[in-house]
Amino acid sequence: MTSDDEGVPPSPAFTTDKATPARVYDALLGGKDNYAADRAAAARIKAREPNAELVVHANRAFLRRAVTYLVANAGIRQIIDLGSGLPEQDNVHQVAQTIAPETRVVYVDNDPIVATHGHARLADNPNTAVITADLRDTTTVMDAPETRHLIDPTQPWALLAVAVFHFIPEDPAEIVAAYRAHMPPGSHLALSHLSQDATTPEVAEEITRTYAEQATAPMVLRSREEITRIFARMALVPPGLALIMNWRPPVAPVAPDRVWLFGGVGRLPAPPDTRSATSGKHAP
Repeated sequence: MTSDDEGVPPSPAFTTDKATPARVYDALLGGKDNYAADRAAAARIKAREPNAELVVHANRAFLRRAVTYLVANAGIRQIIDLGSGLPEQDNVHQVAQTIAPETRVVYVDNDPIVATHGHARLADNPNTAVITADLRDTTTVMDAPETRHLIDPTQPWALLAVAVFHFIPEDPAEIVAAYRAHMPPGSHLALSHLSQDATTPEVAEEITRTYAEQATAPMVLRSREEITRIFARMALVPPGLALIMNWRPPVAPVAPDRVWLFGGVGRLPAPPDTRSATSGKHAP
């Protein structure tokens, strides 16, 4: 919908006069599922940070590499993608199901237009669903019929939070802890997050002001240390928390001047065995 008059007409529930994170992201990617307000916010961001389009494309590449690792290397076959955004080429289910067709994916986003486009594009895929929910409402997400149908909570699964927590003012570590309570050992978390540690103060100020003035959600930049804490109780997969372009890159790592995001994957290990090694009851 490169014009507000083209494509699927928005329902009254859609917000088109203010930018939404999903649609600004789509505009920066060069997508068509955005409105004038979203393109205006994207243009303002690019005016301050010429690398903005590079950053969002690098984030998509990180997402593809993270999903590939989860499915091909970690053996994950079920994924919940928080703040999934609008369906794009090489989205989570496409990457995962190319490797393992039985992989099940639940997309979660609070933007109604995401559900509208998602339902239309995923109608013929029985292993994929999209639900409209606030990712902070763990109970609603986990108890949704689509989640109950596709996600077996007794088996390891992956939680994705790629470029989403910087739109959440609440502590992401607490949100992840609520999801972690539903995760058995062997489950994973993959995330990327914008950080003031990866850009200049001037760019950080302009980006946060743009979202405060023009979007439906704020921009909350966090330090690398704060982002690391989101992985509490998880073991970070090498290379740990890194600039997204340098997380398992297909070529030699790069270090551009402005990347904005750190990314990483963590694994939930089995709880320690607290049984006494000398106890007669548990002795071999």
